[in-house]
Amino acid sequence: MTKLPLIAFIDDDPRASELFSRYAQTEGLQVQGFQSVDAAQSWLENNTADLIISDLKMPGMSGLEFLAWLRQRDSEVPFVLITGYSTLDNAIDALRLGANDFIKKPYDPEELVQLTHRLLRRDPDPHAHNFSEAERSMLGNSPAIAGVYRVIDKIHDVRINVMIEGESGSGKELAARAIHDRSDFSDKPYIVIDCGALTDTLLENELFGHEKGAYTGASSTKPGLLEVASGGTVFLDEIGNISDAMQVKLLRVIQEQQITRVGGVTPIKIDVRFIVASNRDLAQMVTEGSFRHDLYHRLHVVRLRIPPLRERKEDIPILVNHFIRHFAARYNRPAERFNADCMARILEYTWPGNIRELKNMIERAVALSSEAEIRLDQEAEATPPWASGLIRPQSSGGAEAIDADHPTLDVLERRYIEKLLKEYDGNREKTAQTLGINKSTLWRKMQSYEQSASEDFPA
Repeated sequence: MTKLPLIAFIDDDPRASELFSRYAQTEGLQVQGFQSVDAAQSWLENNTADLIISDLKMPGMSGLEFLAWLRQRDSEVPFVLITGYSTLDNAIDALRLGANDFIKKPYDPEELVQLTHRLLRRDPDPHAHNFSEAERSMLGNSPAIAGVYRVIDKIHDVRINVMIEGESGSGKELAARAIHDRSDFSDKPYIVIDCGALTDTLLENELFGHEKGAYTGASSTKPGLLEVASGGTVFLDEIGNISDAMQVKLLRVIQEQQITRVGGVTPIKIDVRFIVASNRDLAQMVTEGSFRHDLYHRLHVVRLRIPPLRERKEDIPILVNHFIRHFAARYNRPAERFNADCMARILEYTWPGNIRELKNMIERAVALSSEAEIRLDQEAEATPPWASGLIRPQSSGGAEAIDADHPTLDVLERRYIEKLLKEYDGNREKTAQTLGINKSTLWRKMQSYEQSASEDFPA
């Protein structure tokens, strides 16, 4: 018989333990409740828990002190801190001491149970690593990200098309992966196709495949990705970039659930759930006539908006802690945390590049760190390009920051890209890498800037 996961729950209010226990038992979890840290410590001397949940404020030893005591004995067991005193200082301290997550009072017991499941997930399935990464990168307690998970949970058992909207770097691909991994057909293929990186000819060949002899160089028959993905999910990223001709072909595939290989005549049945994403406003493109309304409505069965990081800043400490741990392990560095001043600036920054920008910044800072505490200005190489203007305070004689006049997000993005291009002497590859986008996306942005300039200043 499979042993149920055991949760140690510490709160001086017995009602909290009882309520959580009731929810947890219906989800296949055992709960051992304690009304004091002393009682929990005594029990842990001779027993083990799969996860520990503790209140912050309790008589005697606090939740933070309990966490520090626990980490001296066990550095691996997941730990969640419950706080009614929802300051970022408590969250940062908890994460620095080794907590895996925190949750604010008043909390929904069902939400805490779902958080417990995520932290306990030890799925032997080969897709488990990707699923876990997607979960962690979207992790948070903010209402904005909680809404995303509610939608994902509601559609896990239906093969329904989903349209994901959000800014570059906000986590659209992670959300698509989470949708597939939470589905009842997660053991089936999951295939990602970047529509913005392929010409029409290449995209058609990749999606539909080809028959032997279909064109010069087609020496053998090749199944298309839609055929390979049958039974699973296809994620079409940057769907707004495909041509009108390709939109017509894709619409037919979605309606009929069948494809014909290039050079072929026999239709092949498929069973694919489509997830599409774009950082462009597809509804506006429909209005302008650049995106087909019939294809839009076929794909827009469920809409999932991924909030930008500036709308979920309370999640930043959790993401920072995760990325520091991840990259410290990858690069064998002693980094554990940012100092308080840097963390405050990180929380104040608007993050136009969203989670991708945050992740890239932390990767670079951790890779170049030599101490447990990271300071963004400790050495020039460890300071991200934006730090000198947007995070580090300006010196009285320094150049004006690119956000000094409080520009719109679009204007700020353009200035930042131009700033990086100047720093890298026009090297687009380095600029795109720093931005966390591909070169084709950077090229399109630069083209739009040039077009805008020509419209503002016609010849």
